[in-house]
Amino acid sequence: MTFPRIGVSLGDPGGIGPEVVLRALTGDDRLPQAAFVLFGTSAVVERAASASGVRPEAAAWSPAETKAPGLFLSEIPVRLEAEPPARPDAGNGEASFRFFAAAVAEARRGALDAVVTAPVSKAAWKLAGVPWRGHTEYLESLYPGAIMSFWSPRLKVALLSHHLPLREALAKVRRANLLAFLHELGRTAGQAPGGPREFLVAGLNPHAGEDGLLGDEEEKEIKPAIEAARAEGLRVSGPYPPDTIFRSALDRPEAMAVALYHDQGLIAFKLEAFETGVNVTLGLPFVRTSPDHGTAFDIAGRGTASARSMVEAIRLAALFSASAS
Repeated sequence: MTFPRIGVSLGDPGGIGPEVVLRALTGDDRLPQAAFVLFGTSAVVERAASASGVRPEAAAWSPAETKAPGLFLSEIPVRLEAEPPARPDAGNGEASFRFFAAAVAEARRGALDAVVTAPVSKAAWKLAGVPWRGHTEYLESLYPGAIMSFWSPRLKVALLSHHLPLREALAKVRRANLLAFLHELGRTAGQAPGGPREFLVAGLNPHAGEDGLLGDEEEKEIKPAIEAARAEGLRVSGPYPPDTIFRSALDRPEAMAVALYHDQGLIAFKLEAFETGVNVTLGLPFVRTSPDHGTAFDIAGRGTASARSMVEAIRLAALFSASAS
C-alpha cells in the first residue's frame, strides 16, 4: 500500500503555526494515512505541545527509512530564543524561512510528495533579510508561473497577482500577462481532483467598466485576453462585475473565479471560507498547500487557535498527492 509523504513546515515560532500543526495532526479529525514530516526544531515542537495540551511522539526522519505512515521530525538547526517573541522578529523570520526552504528542497528532490506550510510573518522575513515577501514568491523564484489559488468546499479563486502594492498589481492587468496566466491556470488547475474546468474572469473596474464608461481596461486588455484564450479551447468567460462574480462561482465545483489582484479575490473568499479555506500553489512539480490565515501573534501560545484550516490544508495535500501518484 502506498501512502503520501507530506512535509509540514512549522511556520513562525512566535505565531500560532506550530500549535495548529500539532493540534491538526493529533486531534479527532480523521486525516488520511501518511508520513507526516515536521520541519522545525524539537524545542519549537515541545513549546507548541505544551500550549496545545498534546504530547506527540515524532521519530527522527530519514527519507530512506520512511516505510510506514507516522509522525516524524526533520530537525533544522537554527538559533532561537527560549521563548520566541509573539511579534515580527528577525530570529523567528530566519527560522521560519529555513524550515520552509528545507521542506521545499526535500520535495524538489523527490523525498516528499507535498509540502504544507504553517503561517509566516512577511515582516519577520524582511527583518531577517529574506529577499522574498512570502512562500509563493519564493516558489515563483524556483518555478516561474506558479499561481496562488484558494480552495474551499464552496468556492475556488485564482489570483492574477498577489502580494503586491495595488499600484503595481494594476499595472500587471495587461493582455499578454492575463493570457499567459489563463494558459497556465487551465493546464494546472484541471489536473487536481475535482479541479475546475471553467474560469470566470473578474473585471477591474466597477460594473466591469460599463462598456468603457467606468474605465477602459476591460475593453483594451481583459476582453482580448479572454477571447484569445477561448479561441485556443479554454473554457473562459467574462469579464464579470467584481461585485457579483463570486456569487456566480459559489457552489459550482467546476468553476473557478479569476481575481485580478489580491484583495479583489481574498475579501470574498475569506468571508465565505475563513475556517475551511486552503491556499494552493498551482504549477509546481509537487503539491503545496497552506491554511488561509496568518500568524495571529495576539493569540499565540494560548491554545485557542482553530486548527480547522490546517486540517483542510493537510487533507487537500493528501488528496492531491494521491491523484498525482
